[in-house]
Amino acid sequence: MVLITTVREGESIDKALKKCKKKFDKTRILKEFREKQQYIKPSEGRRNEILRAIYRERMRLKGEE
Repeated sequence: MVLITTVREGESIDKALKKCKKKFDKTRILKEFREKQQYIKPSEGRRNEILRAIYRERMRLKGEE
């Protein structure tokens, strides 16, 4: 996969690099790579999703108090 980032004339290298990093994060390449490094059984994946949802719900309710 190739990421193309256009740099305007007079744009700083830091800003261009930030734009490139943001594009890279949006493609989620790194996340997919990390997920594929280790096999997770489908049942374990579902369990993790449920636990994450329970945690988010608890934090949401705690924030409302």
